[in-house]
Amino acid sequence: MKREDMLARLMAQETAQGGDVATLRAIVEEASELGAARMLARMGLNDESAPDDLSELRELLRAWRDAKQSAWRAVVDWAVRGILAGVLIGIAMRSGAMDLLR
Repeated sequence: MKREDMLARLMAQETAQGGDVATLRAIVEEASELGAARMLARMGLNDESAPDDLSELRELLRAWRDAKQSAWRAVVDWAVRGILAGVLIGIAMRSGAMDLLR
């Protein structure tokens, strides 16, 4: 069961028992904000420098992804060059061009 469904059921149950929907929504909102604040504090992202830290982390992650992509491109490029060199050597050997080097 999804958390949203559980929350909706609990709110419906409390409303059926005479609870005020506006009060329940306010309680849920405050609880959500408190939970988010606790999580940010546990992660060390509850100070003034947190937005800058997150920006730096995003830049670092973007740089890592770019570097990884470049590395894969280089590997593929070298593999293609190696295959083409092998094909050219094979053609040279079959055509007798290698005998000219002797």
